Amino acid sequence: MIIINDIRIMQERSRAARLKGERIAFVPTMGFLHAGHLSLLQEGRRRGDLLVLSIFVNPTQFGAGEDFASYPRDLAADAELARRAGVDVLFAPEAPQMYPAGYATYVDVEGLTETLCGASRPGHFRGVTTVVTKLFNIVAPDVALFGCKDFQQLAVIRCMSADLNLPVEIVGMPIVREPDGLALSSRNVYLSVGQRQQALVLSRGIARARELARSGVESVGEILAVLRALIEEQAEARIDYLQICHQQTLQEQERLDADSVLLMAVFIGKTRLLDNALLFSRD
Repeated sequence: MIIINDIRIMQERSRAARLKGERIAFVPTMGFLHAGHLSLLQEGRRRGDLLVLSIFVNPTQFGAGEDFASYPRDLAADAELARRAGVDVLFAPEAPQMYPAGYATYVDVEGLTETLCGASRPGHFRGVTTVVTKLFNIVAPDVALFGCKDFQQLAVIRCMSADLNLPVEIVGMPIVREPDGLALSSRNVYLSVGQRQQALVLSRGIARARELARSGVESVGEILAVLRALIEEQAEARIDYLQICHQQTLQEQERLDADSVLLMAVFIGKTRLLDNALLFSRD
């Protein structure tokens, strides 16, 4: 495995791979790798001849008062995990390279970004779509893999890629969970022992919503009322959003159907956790 910090060198490495007819698989991350990231790398290794992992804590997707400065970072440990996972190239640029003085160009996706995380984190998705577009232009992947835990992000990136005719196959990978059900996240490290237990209410909420859906309850309002009460039983829980939407359009629903997805963002203490599930899936 080689580590590249320079954009031009990364572009040259990708160009050389393409000239040899190699298929490039790409996993963009902000680092502090866990088993969820490793599942993306495993699938990327299967799909590509050259496997590229990027680690870049992107400042433009963090708002004022968010955790950019404290976001967990451990490049040395990440590099060792990447090497063991079969990564060929670890691309780890610095912010001044990605956003030099005078930087003034951003990518906006309308509609899909105006609800859910987009409503509570203004500007977040502009930062995400901008950095992903830049990374696609630098790495020039044939396929890019993203986790489904950030469900809205995946939908936005798919829309962006289609609208801009980017020649990249976007693959969404299943959420990886701890044995007790907590969705893996780099931010889980912020949780105290007690908060970690309270955070299990998210996966319990998913299980309860699926039970209600499969028992024949069709009213979204009825299901959300049950989940809201369940979450609010936790002393340090605060709901950012709790919605059931159509999985393609992300439009809120009033009645369940086969495309219904439960989407939630919940603060446990100061830690904001995401989770989601298709209500009629068995996963």
